[in-house]
Amino acid sequence: MIKVINGDITKLTVDAIVNAANSSCLGGGGVDGAIHKAGGPEILKECRKIIEKIRYLQPGNAVITTGGNLPAKFVIHTVGPVWKGGNFREEFILKSAYLSALKLADQKNIKTIAFPNISTGIFGFPKYIAAEIAIDTVRNYLKNPTNIEEVIFVCFDEENYRIYKELLAL
Repeated sequence: MIKVINGDITKLTVDAIVNAANSSCLGGGGVDGAIHKAGGPEILKECRKIIEKIRYLQPGNAVITTGGNLPAKFVIHTVGPVWKGGNFREEFILKSAYLSALKLADQKNIKTIAFPNISTGIFGFPKYIAAEIAIDTVRNYLKNPTNIEEVIFVCFDEENYRIYKELLAL
């Protein structure tokens, strides 16, 4: 039900991939930029419509768009926290980002979902702590009735991949 791979999230054929977005949802660097680039203009068009309504996406929340040109049918955009030393509810916000994405996936009857390593790039969240939060949040969510059948953690770098493999082996 939970697995980890080392690779490019934009290449996965799943129901939904999760985008570690910024609050504007209009693309940026890292995985966000890669998803917008690979997915094409349809994702950006839908993001603009959403942002017109809500102004910006709060950290810890999630919204959904088409997958555009991606193999995934949908993109769930969520904003993780910027790491500021751990005293500004960063762990709670990161957990909320994963939970919001999972709940939205359930609402849309998504069976397979792939997550990047949210907030561990430019947002600076410590990788090991982020992986513990991600795995614990997903495991706890899957203990309850859900439409989700498979969760894939997609690690772009070798360090995150090693951490996830270690934690999932426990």
